[in-house]
Amino acid sequence: MIPIIEMKNLCKWYNQVMAVNDVTLNLYTGITGLLGPNGAGKTTLIRLIVGLLKPDRGEIKVFGDHIWNNYTLNHRIGYCPDHDAFYEGMTGFQFIVNLAMLNGFTRSEAEDRALDVLRTVNMLDNKDKRIGAYSKGMKQRIKLAQTLLHDPDLILLDEPLSSMDPLGRHDTIELIRQLEQEGKSVIVSSHILHEVEAMTDNIILINNGRILAEGDVHEIRELIDRHPHNVYVNCDKPRLLASILVGYDDVVSTNISKEDSALIIETTKPDEFYSRLPAIILENDIKIENLYSPDDNLQAVFKYLIG
Repeated sequence: MIPIIEMKNLCKWYNQVMAVNDVTLNLYTGITGLLGPNGAGKTTLIRLIVGLLKPDRGEIKVFGDHIWNNYTLNHRIGYCPDHDAFYEGMTGFQFIVNLAMLNGFTRSEAEDRALDVLRTVNMLDNKDKRIGAYSKGMKQRIKLAQTLLHDPDLILLDEPLSSMDPLGRHDTIELIRQLEQEGKSVIVSSHILHEVEAMTDNIILINNGRILAEGDVHEIRELIDRHPHNVYVNCDKPRLLASILVGYDDVVSTNISKEDSALIIETTKPDEFYSRLPAIILENDIKIENLYSPDDNLQAVFKYLIG
């Protein structure tokens, strides 16, 4: 496969801060999740890819050409930034139409395209409302609309689910999946693992400007699962549940927290643990009030990888 994006020894720093540190990476068609905590270098890397920043060292190519100062590539790239930059006195429709005209479309073409993308992001009903009166989630949808306006081949979305309600997140995830089916290449940045898992198995983990891991999400999850995995269960029969679970080889320990009477289970095979738990609960009439794992999140992945 020919890479859509090629990076070789890519570096970018701000004074003494190394935002992107010697990144060598190829990205291909489909959806790629770019994951990392706040300040990890995700936004800087995306801005390098779209040509908004010039590398201090190394090189980056998009569609086989150097991206910096290469304006001929602009029409093939769509960028949804993490920050807002609106003329808030305009309506959503006016804003999108004006951006389309700046891209070289006639007014008639611009209006048609604006209606199409506003329909795609479910903003037709609010198209004539001033942007200043939009909620944060609605503003996020307008940013998605302007990203798709010129039908780009490569789409970069920097924290696109930020500030969206659950329905908006669901709709956006479905939209991103649809873009992949249409043959688009999509890079989505986030600091929340389960959001990206809902879109793609292909992820890149970045921290302090360095790539920590890349590949299939299941392979990267194994980096967590090599370590004991803690699961907290609040239920009405914690001692009974503990006595059952200690009989399995993957359960390292069980303890009952004095503070909240939660049963704390340590397991080396979390997938097997979660698979068997429903049957155990049903067979023994155990009522679960809450179940969560502090290790089943992106911060835990980074903690183990860095450690």
